[in-house]
Amino acid sequence: MNVPLSAPVFTPVNLITGFLGSGKTTLLQRLLADPALADSAVLINELGEVGLDHHLLERIDETMVLLPSGCLCCTIRVELAAAVRQLHERREAGTVPPFRRLVVESTGLADPFPILSTLQADPVLRHHFRAGNVITTIDAVNGAAQLVRHRESARQVAVADRLVLTKTDLAGDDEIADLVSRLRQLNPSAPLWRAAGAPLDADSLLSHDLFATAGRSEAARRLLAGELDGLDGGTASPHDSAIRAISLSFDRPVDWTLFGLWLSMLLNRHGERVLRVKGILNVAGSAAPVAVHGVQHLVHPPVHMGAWPDEDRRSRLVFIVDDLDRAVLARSLGAFLGKDTGLRSAA
Repeated sequence: MNVPLSAPVFTPVNLITGFLGSGKTTLLQRLLADPALADSAVLINELGEVGLDHHLLERIDETMVLLPSGCLCCTIRVELAAAVRQLHERREAGTVPPFRRLVVESTGLADPFPILSTLQADPVLRHHFRAGNVITTIDAVNGAAQLVRHRESARQVAVADRLVLTKTDLAGDDEIADLVSRLRQLNPSAPLWRAAGAPLDADSLLSHDLFATAGRSEAARRLLAGELDGLDGGTASPHDSAIRAISLSFDRPVDWTLFGLWLSMLLNRHGERVLRVKGILNVAGSAAPVAVHGVQHLVHPPVHMGAWPDEDRRSRLVFIVDDLDRAVLARSLGAFLGKDTGLRSAA
């Protein structure tokens, strides 16, 4: 993890994921009508599945259409990397409208790691694209049962940056409350939207990701701080699959080299079980905090933020793990950073 503290801003790639029947396609349909997507490109598996006939404005070729909002919508008929490269090449050549965001609907993916790793592994894409928010849809009627029966459903919730609860108009209040409580055990920090009967702001869902906090938006910085402070214990229920959230904080500045070495070693050894890590660090010698973000084995370039989001100068990390012991995590980090760092943990 020997990378500069600042990184260039690339085109963010937002992922819409969720278990089968959870409402990914319906959510995408609503977002496509939002003017906020006017300067976006969308990749979907099959154009016909999204029902865009009444939205279609202009067909560019057999895989691309231009929607009335100005959004460019494409089908994935080849591998993802090739589809994104084609979009980038056409944008560079000026043969498609310019776009500043890419949205991918992932049908059948258990978690975002395959897409995120594709962006990092491809020699062209990693110089022009970066990970944006992961949005996970959850069915209010069937979601609770799916979380228990299907491990991939719980992992989709755990890795999300945003949660969208669908079909709440078909579920009872107690049923919804129990499901929300379960979602908060799996992912206490991700903001949660209810899709039914409420307007969905595409910009709020897709923007203000971790890397956007490097800018001068105080609201974005406070959003990140609020997410990291949202952990209230995060203990899993007795019948749970051991997916849980762990919060670590440090009172004193952190040695960046030692922390980077520790995180790299942790993900190299336990990447399959560290579903997500997000945090802000008070780095020794830096006046502003550094934001970090990792998904499984993948560590994104750290971001040197413009300013602290509030008066709290503690380093704060939230890990969402699958069957990884909190004491082992805290003990190994403490061994790297030293006893005088003021390490605290909660799970």
